[in-house]
Amino acid sequence: MRNLSLALFLTALAAPAFAGPADDYRTFCADCHGPNRLGAQGPALLPEFLARIPVDKVIAAGRPATQMAGFSDRLTPDRITTLAQWIKTEPLETPSWGMSEITASHNVLADQNTLPANPPFSSDPLNLFLVVEAGDHHVTILDGDRMVPLYRLASHFALHGGAKYSPDGRFVYLASRDGWVSKIDMWTGTLLAEVRVAVNTRNIAVSDDGRFVLAGNGLPGGLVILDAFGLAPVRIIPTPGRVSAVYAAPPRHSFVVALKDSPELWEIPASTLTPRKITLEDRLDDFYFDPAYQRVLGSARDGTVGHVIDLDSGHKIAELPFSGMPHLGSGITFVWHGRPVMATPHLKDGVVSVVAMDDWSEIKRIPTCGAGFFLRGHEMVKTAWVDCSASADHKDTLQLIDLETLEVTASLRPSPGHTAGHVEFTRDGKRALVSVMEDDGALVVYDTTTLAEVARLPMRKPIGKYNVYNKITLSPGTSH
Repeated sequence: MRNLSLALFLTALAAPAFAGPADDYRTFCADCHGPNRLGAQGPALLPEFLARIPVDKVIAAGRPATQMAGFSDRLTPDRITTLAQWIKTEPLETPSWGMSEITASHNVLADQNTLPANPPFSSDPLNLFLVVEAGDHHVTILDGDRMVPLYRLASHFALHGGAKYSPDGRFVYLASRDGWVSKIDMWTGTLLAEVRVAVNTRNIAVSDDGRFVLAGNGLPGGLVILDAFGLAPVRIIPTPGRVSAVYAAPPRHSFVVALKDSPELWEIPASTLTPRKITLEDRLDDFYFDPAYQRVLGSARDGTVGHVIDLDSGHKIAELPFSGMPHLGSGITFVWHGRPVMATPHLKDGVVSVVAMDDWSEIKRIPTCGAGFFLRGHEMVKTAWVDCSASADHKDTLQLIDLETLEVTASLRPSPGHTAGHVEFTRDGKRALVSVMEDDGALVVYDTTTLAEVARLPMRKPIGKYNVYNKITLSPGTSH
């Protein structure tokens, strides 16, 4: 018994001491993710980025097609669980990211002045698509005439789905959740520049004159203005807390900003970059413009009504009866019986709300097969396409709504059992591209007249795709 006790004691001395998850983080994670969890070669590891990620499984097995290796051969299951729980807690110190950090991260990767004056392909450059593939953190530039990928580039981790184009459609700007803004030439697939504007970024917008990119941030809060040519930082505009969303308002030559922690809406003219602040009754988590960009339709995630704000007067002029968490950023507008209307899906209810924009009355609540995230239309298409991707039972289903009768007239299941969503149309509206949002997913292309499948392109979890022409012309059937 004495010999056994001595052997156990000596074994304990020889084994490395386990001081806790912070010690494991420093040993196994800090080189790639940074000593303060703000990211380095790998992404930032903060709770707001990790809500939907099985962190314990990633630590154990790694992530396919990335440099993230698994640690199940070096850490016990209990230590993996403890480390995962620790990583998903808030850091002791609030991360800071100011002008010095932004400037140090700025990197010009190619000389924009040496790019070709004409596209090196014969297809319509305004019918290109930028496809965000979240499965392995890449983007694909797709030829919308031939439905053929032209270029595929690695992107930053957790890229935000919403691509923004320069006014002529030549360049695309992308933002990742961990604060990186990148600029890519759509004609050559060249990554031109990148800069990290924050630890967490909500989204970006491009001024209508193409001079500035505005980034709205969640951590630390604030707005960062970049020179659009090379993404050099121009100015930081502090905000009282986090930013919910930023959008350009081209007819007004301005940006409009909603704040997440304060009931305020800001308008920032591109000519002065000085905010004009509008005080609201409630915070806005999402918003949408009327076609003239004179009024904002906004809602809070936990609210029961929508708010219509006149940007000129700064006053609320109407309330909208929204109770199912409308996804206003995915709304569309069209003319129904001579009246301008908008329609939006709901993230909690299987319904699409249709609202008249002349008197802000609800025209109809169209029942669908389940809660949806995206609604899309096109000027040349007589139906609006809505997904049911937030529904447990019908996440694989798309439904088509007749824009005259406001009734569901058809349903499509691109890949039964797999999540389908985010429709985008070609420039002429003759084709609709649908994402099968799985790691071994696809873009499924439909003829919008016959609803026949005409192509299926394998993709790694394509969470979004954006047609150049539809975006830069402010098509009423797509997001801006």
